[in-house]
Amino acid sequence: MIKILFRLDFIYHKAAIEPLVEEFRNDRRFEVALEVGRDPRKILGLFTVSQRAKMLRILDADDIRVADEYEHFDVVVVGDTIKDAEKYGRTLLCLVNHGTGIKNVIYRRLKADRATKYMLFVEGDYRIDMLHKTGALGNNEVYKIGLPKIDPYFNNSFSREKILHGYGLNPDLKTVLFAPTYKPTCIQYVKDHIFTETAGYNLIIKLHHYSWMGHYASHRHHRIFEKRVPKFDHAVLIPANDYNILPLMSVADTLISEASSTVFDFLALEKFGIIYNLDYDRLKHSDGEHILSLDNREFLRDAFMHINSPDEIGAAIRQALHPTKKMKQAAAEYRQYFFHELDGKASGRFKKIVEQLLLEGNHLNEPHANVTVRR
Repeated sequence: MIKILFRLDFIYHKAAIEPLVEEFRNDRRFEVALEVGRDPRKILGLFTVSQRAKMLRILDADDIRVADEYEHFDVVVVGDTIKDAEKYGRTLLCLVNHGTGIKNVIYRRLKADRATKYMLFVEGDYRIDMLHKTGALGNNEVYKIGLPKIDPYFNNSFSREKILHGYGLNPDLKTVLFAPTYKPTCIQYVKDHIFTETAGYNLIIKLHHYSWMGHYASHRHHRIFEKRVPKFDHAVLIPANDYNILPLMSVADTLISEASSTVFDFLALEKFGIIYNLDYDRLKHSDGEHILSLDNREFLRDAFMHINSPDEIGAAIRQALHPTKKMKQAAAEYRQYFFHELDGKASGRFKKIVEQLLLEGNHLNEPHANVTVRR
C-alpha cells in the first residue's frame, strides 16, 4: 500500500487538490489521508484564532482519514511551499500550486527555501519559463501536466441552472463574476459601481479567502459588500465557507478582477474577462520587489478587456460578452502558451508521473541534517 498525504494549510486550497484526491482514492493501491492546518482568522484586529476545528467539520463530509501526527507517507502533496518539510522525512514532496496567476509569491518562497526539494507540477510553458527567469527552480524538478483544479469543468461536473437557482439568481440572465484578490485589490475602487454597472445581469461576488479572515487583509473587505448586497436583488455575496470558485466560474459569462489567479484560470475556460488596471510600479513588497511578476495593465492584452476606472465596467462587460476576432485569436495564443492541455485529465497525468517517480526512487526530499523527524 502506497501512503499519500494531501496537506491543507487553508481551506481554500481544497479546491486545487480535490480532483487529485479523487484520482488516488479510486486506486486501491493508495491509502489517502489529509493533514489540516490552522487557517488563522484575526478577531478584533488583535487575536489570531485557529480555524482548524472548522476545517475538520467541513472535511468530515468527505470521508477522508485525517493523518496521525507521527505517520510516514510515501508521497506528500502541498498547495504551497511549506516551512516544515523536514518533519515528513524522506518522501516524495509534490507541489501543485493552489493558485496560478501573475503574483510572484511562489517564486519568492521557492528561492527562500533552497534546502527543500519539490516536484513542481505546473500548468504550462509560461510557468516553466517564469521558474527559470526568476531563478526559483533551483534543485526542484518541474513537470508540465495542465491544471488539475479545473478538471471538473471539462468533465461537465456543473449544472448552470442548479447553481444559479441555488443562489436565487435568474438562469436566463448573463452572469458577471466579481472575484478580486486581497492584495493588490480593486475593491476600494469598484465597491459601488460593481452594483450599478451590472444592472440587468446576475452579479456574483466571490472574495478571496483572506478578505474574510482579517489576518492578511482587513475585515473591511467583506463588510463593504455585506452592507451593499442586500440593496440589490441581482447580486449575491458568496459566504466565506464556499471555498471553491470553480462552480462560479463555470456559470459566469464574464469575470472582473485585477490580479487574482481567477483571471488566469478564466482564460482556460475559453471565456473573456475584464482586468482592472492597477499601478504596477507602486505595488511592491517591503523589500522593494514587485508584488506581480507581470504588469497587470499588460497581462492578457488584446484578449481580455482592461479598464482604468469603475465607470468603464458596463461597456467592458458588453465587449467581453461579444469578443472580437482579434480578442479570440489573442486568447487562443495565450491559452496555448499558458496551459499544457485543457482536457479534464491533468489529475490523471499527475498520478502517472507520481507513480513513475516512486518507481525510480531517486527524487525524494531528504530531511535537513541534525533535524529530528517527527513522523
